[in-house]
Amino acid sequence: MTDSGTPPRRGIRSFVRREGRITSAQARALTELLPVFELPGQADSTPADWFGNRNPLYLEIGTGNGENLHLNALANPANNYLAVEVHRPGIGQLLLQVAAAGLTNVRVSTADVHEILARLPTGCLQEVCIFFPDPWPKSRHHKRRLIQTPFLAALQRVLASSGRVRIATDIDDYAESILECLANAPGWRNLAGEGRCAPCPRIRCVTRFERRALEAGRRIHDFLIARRD
Repeated sequence: MTDSGTPPRRGIRSFVRREGRITSAQARALTELLPVFELPGQADSTPADWFGNRNPLYLEIGTGNGENLHLNALANPANNYLAVEVHRPGIGQLLLQVAAAGLTNVRVSTADVHEILARLPTGCLQEVCIFFPDPWPKSRHHKRRLIQTPFLAALQRVLASSGRVRIATDIDDYAESILECLANAPGWRNLAGEGRCAPCPRIRCVTRFERRALEAGRRIHDFLIARRD
């Protein structure tokens, strides 16, 4: 509440919850597995509490159906992975993969990523992946796009000094806006060089979504950025 006694104004959200079709298996995973893998509600809990260790922490924002995070968590058991996804069928699918593989290094959240970033300790993230965020293609909706200066400022606080942020989009004008944003964000370095995109990272698997983009003839733009300390 504000000093006047009225609720604080909610900021512009970069997402809407489109539940869509959910399978019975995904629904069961949300009921049975989400309570096991979801971040605890205590605001003062830390990643060490969530995972029971202090292993390097990797965050993926907008995990979709979880293919990429699942494969990376499986290949790197000494790392911890946090999935943030508001699409509950996608989280349900990720939970099914995590449980089937017996993974213990994954935690999930269906909350707004800004809420999660506010909970994270300073400098705790080794890497952040943001693959194909909602493009909000209409000009009047561009203000809802996730990759903007205030968001980068929030990321800068929680990223380790040696950390990296990986971004991918198949929307040309979103890629242009990301480059413009980086050019006006003095706290960040574009590791591919000013005004340039990065090669596709080997850690990013080609998902069904990306295959559809490629089949439609859209170009994939990758970015690799780091803090300028």
